[in-house]
Amino acid sequence: MRIPRNLLFYAAFYLGSIVITSCALASLPFSRDAFRARVRNWSQWQRWCLVNLLGCEIVLEGAPQDEPVLYAIKHESFFEAIDAPALFDCPSVFAKEELFRIPLWGRAAAAFGLVPVARNQGAKALMQMIRSAKALAAEGRPLVIFPEGTRVPHGEHRELQAGFAGLYKMLGLPVVPVAVDSGPVYHRLWKKPGRITYRFADPIPPGLPRGEVETRVREAINALN
Repeated sequence: MRIPRNLLFYAAFYLGSIVITSCALASLPFSRDAFRARVRNWSQWQRWCLVNLLGCEIVLEGAPQDEPVLYAIKHESFFEAIDAPALFDCPSVFAKEELFRIPLWGRAAAAFGLVPVARNQGAKALMQMIRSAKALAAEGRPLVIFPEGTRVPHGEHRELQAGFAGLYKMLGLPVVPVAVDSGPVYHRLWKKPGRITYRFADPIPPGLPRGEVETRVREAINALN
C-alpha cells in the first residue's frame, strides 16, 4: 500500500497547494487576515495529507513561546518549512532568496512576510534582512530560521551558518532551538508512515558569546538525531 498511498498524497497535496495558494493570492487585495488564514490552511493541508493519506503522526514535546522569539529549527526535509504557519502563530521565516522566484508561491511568501536571505551579498544585504526581521518582531510575530542553511540528512550534525550569529546579536531576542526528525519519514521519494517529533528546548537568552550560543543551539537542534 505504500506506493498507492504516496501517489494519492502527491496528487492531493500538490493539487490542493495550487488551489489554496491561488485562493490566498485572490484574497490578498481584500483582507490581510483572510490571506494569512489561507496560508495557514496550506500548512494544515500538508498535515492532513500526512496524517490521513500517509498514516503519519505529528508529536510536540514542549510548545512555542507566547512572546516573539527567534526559533532555530533543525531542517531535515520540506515538511518543517511548509509546516511553520501551522506550528506557529503567523511566523516570519528566513528563506532562500531563490524561493521567492517560484510562480504564485514566491508572491504569496513575500506578502506573508517571509524574509529573503540573500547569500553572498555582503553586509548591506545582512542589514536589510535584520531591519525587516526587527520590524516583524515588533509586530509580535515569531521569527523562524533554519540555522544550518539547508536540509541536512537525519543523523548528520553540521556547523551553523555564519549569518545566524549575526542575527542573534543584532536582533537581541531569546533563541528557542527546536529539534525535528522528519527526515526518515518525509525526505524521500516514497514517504513512509511514522512519527515526526518536534522537541522545543529551553529559551537561550540574548547577549551570549557567539561560541556559546552556537554550541547550545547546535546541540539542542540535534537532540533527536
